[in-house]
Amino acid sequence: MKRFYKKAEVVSSKEGESAGFTVALDGRILRTPNKAALQLPTHSLAEAVASEWNAQGETIDAQTMPMMTLACTAIDWVHQERAHAVETTAAFAEHDLVCYWAEEPPELVSRQQEHWQPLLDWVTLSFDAPLIVIPGILSKPQPAASVEALRHAIENLDDMALTALHTVVSAGGSLVIGLALLQRRLSADEAFTAALLDELFQIEFWGEDSEAAARHAGLRGEFHAAASFLSLLRG
Repeated sequence: MKRFYKKAEVVSSKEGESAGFTVALDGRILRTPNKAALQLPTHSLAEAVASEWNAQGETIDAQTMPMMTLACTAIDWVHQERAHAVETTAAFAEHDLVCYWAEEPPELVSRQQEHWQPLLDWVTLSFDAPLIVIPGILSKPQPAASVEALRHAIENLDDMALTALHTVVSAGGSLVIGLALLQRRLSADEAFTAALLDELFQIEFWGEDSEAAARHAGLRGEFHAAASFLSLLRG
């Protein structure tokens, strides 16, 4: 799509009983792809969205607008299909990546111990949700009470925060890592390293082909976008 506006700017808005901010293109209020109001909870997030629109060249590239994309996903999908978003995110607790440890080589096991055990300890203390470490790849059920505790934590999130969490969890395969990023227990790079631990270990020995490098760059970008989005939600 060719650029059709000169300037994007933040304006105050009110949708129903909720006051907030939105973005206008040459005075025309932006809407989501589903034509809903682009209601943003903080001025910081609205500024970031406006900056993405102002940074566009002659052609609009949606892939360069992650804050706009996440906000629209929250409004058009998560808000409308909230129960499904909660359930698909919470489902990762039953088979979380950080619970499946290698049996060998010892160097990889040691690295998993270093990066994953502190996260398992943290989720136990923070959410009263102890999870079982499982050697190998065969799936085993996690304690029902722990899964329910983590689901409850997700249910308490607002739509915007849930969207960021869902993005990280889906990309990384770990609800524990996603919650750690959400709660600022991990940075975006630390979360990426924890989620790609096994692959990064293999790359040290066998190298990284161009296809894997591109995929990893995309995943890292998703982690950073979600972390930035969460920071902007806090104002």
